Amino acid sequence: MNRTFLSTLFLLLSTGLSAAQLLPPHKDRLFAYPGLLSVEDDGDYLIVDYDEMRDINGRDQTPERRVHGKYVTTSVRREQHDLVAETPAGKVRHIAVGTSRRASVIVVYLHGQGGSRRQGADDFTFGGNFNRIKNLVNNAGGLYLSPDFSDFSDKGAAEIKALLSIYMRASPAAEIVFACGSMGGALCWRFARDADIAPRLGGLMLLGSLWDVDFTGSAAFRRSVPVFLGHGSRDSVFPIGRMEDFYRSVRKAKPGYPIRMVRFETGSHGTPIRMTDWRETINWMLEQQ
Repeated sequence: MNRTFLSTLFLLLSTGLSAAQLLPPHKDRLFAYPGLLSVEDDGDYLIVDYDEMRDINGRDQTPERRVHGKYVTTSVRREQHDLVAETPAGKVRHIAVGTSRRASVIVVYLHGQGGSRRQGADDFTFGGNFNRIKNLVNNAGGLYLSPDFSDFSDKGAAEIKALLSIYMRASPAAEIVFACGSMGGALCWRFARDADIAPRLGGLMLLGSLWDVDFTGSAAFRRSVPVFLGHGSRDSVFPIGRMEDFYRSVRKAKPGYPIRMVRFETGSHGTPIRMTDWRETINWMLEQQ
C-alpha cells in the first residue's frame, strides 16, 4: 500500500472524525466507497471503483427497486412527514424528516427531470442511500427536506426559496446543504447566487448534474462554499469531461478552493445518487466553515 494512499486515507478518516459530532456514524461500512482506483489533488479528486454486478445486483434484493434490508433503518419514518406549506409562491408539497426547529443542519434534496418529493425519501431505491441520509440528519438533530417544485427555472426557485424561508427562520443557526440530482443542479447554481440563501450555505452537492460556468462570479464562490461533484464516467446526459473541466476551472480561479470530485468509474447518470457517501461529504463540507 503506497504512501499517497495511506496519507489520503488518513485525511478522509480524520475529516470524518473531526465533524462526527454533527453527523454521527450510521452504517458507514456498508456505504463506504468500495475501492479507490486513483487519488489526485491531495485527495480532492477520487476515482472510485464501481461495478454494476456488485453495487446494484449484489446490493439490491430487486435490482434498482428494493435494496436488501441490512442497508435500511425504517424506524426513521416516525420522524417523517408529508406536508404542504402555504407560501407566497404558492403551495409547496414536501417531505420533512427530523426536527423543524433549532435544527443543527438543513439538508435539501432537489430531484431531477421527472422526479418528485418522493424520490428523495424513498427508503429502498438507489441502494438505500436516501434512507441513510434521512437517518444521518435525524440522528444529528437536523432537518432533511425533499420538496416538489414546478420547474428548474424562476418558478421552481421561488417555491424552494419560499419553503426554505420558513425553516430558516425556525432554525436561524443551521447551515443549508443542497444535494441536487441531475437537472436539480440548475437550482443549486441559482441559490449559489441568491443574496438571501448564499450566506446560509454550508455546501453544494452536484450528483450526476450539470456545471455552471458563471459560478466563480457567485456569492457562494466568494464565501468559498464547499462544492462536491459526483459523476459517473459513462454519464450520457452530462458528459463527465465537461464536469472535470469545471472542477479544474474552479481550482484554478481560486487555489485551495474547497471543491472535491468523485468519478465513479463505469458509472452511469444515476450512479452518484446511489453511491455518494453522504456522511463523509457533508462532514467535510461543514468542517470548512
